[in-house]
Amino acid sequence: MKVVSINTNGIRAAARKGFFSWLRAEDPDVVCIQETKAQVDQLTDDCFWPQGYHCVYHDAVKKGYSGVAIYAKVKPQQVTQGIGWPDIDAEGRYLEFTFQNASIISLYMHSGSSGDARQLIKEDFMARFYAYLMARKTVDVPIILCGDINIVHTEKDIKNAKGNQKNSGFLPHERAWIDRLFREGFCDAFRLVDDRAEQYTWWSNRGQAWAKNVGWRIDYQIISACLAPTVKSAMIYKDERFSDHAPLVMTYDFALT
Repeated sequence: MKVVSINTNGIRAAARKGFFSWLRAEDPDVVCIQETKAQVDQLTDDCFWPQGYHCVYHDAVKKGYSGVAIYAKVKPQQVTQGIGWPDIDAEGRYLEFTFQNASIISLYMHSGSSGDARQLIKEDFMARFYAYLMARKTVDVPIILCGDINIVHTEKDIKNAKGNQKNSGFLPHERAWIDRLFREGFCDAFRLVDDRAEQYTWWSNRGQAWAKNVGWRIDYQIISACLAPTVKSAMIYKDERFSDHAPLVMTYDFALT
């Protein structure tokens, strides 16, 4: 099974840059998208509804903001649009497909880079979501959580660790949040098969960050620990640029049904 996760930073913009042509060639089983920045009624072109996939969008109330989507070749047994928290669901940050053998989540976690108020909102979500994931550990169906988490885990995952220690996304307590998650029943699927440094998924649009590979790895596929033996390969696709994020492509040795 091949799973793609990408923050498109505007799905219509990504479409103009060739994202859907690449997706057809890549032929994944599941696609998780974050930051669609569109209302579903704006997505009238056939490209936004790829043939052979069950496609669901969960939009933010605010137009041109946030939004997540999942495409899957296998029809899900259940679709959950939103996590059930009004403040989060109004921003279109959580979508889940439940299958026989796994639940797949597309998550767009907050960025706190715009100021203290947004950082506090992010940290409030982190606390609630950690408890939510701990409760989900006891459920029989394992999880593949795909998304832009907006947190770098280790110094290996960022180009300029020293210069970013006081910046949102690389704060010590944010990184400790991921540490706890990975100690308590979840794994970073990418790092199970690729331990190399400088493997980034996001680059600022400022200062030639892309050209100089001054990046951050903030996009993940976080999996229930029981799925760790099924992880086969990982790729961050950088031959084309559809967004300020790159697609994360993972393959697993199991089926959804």
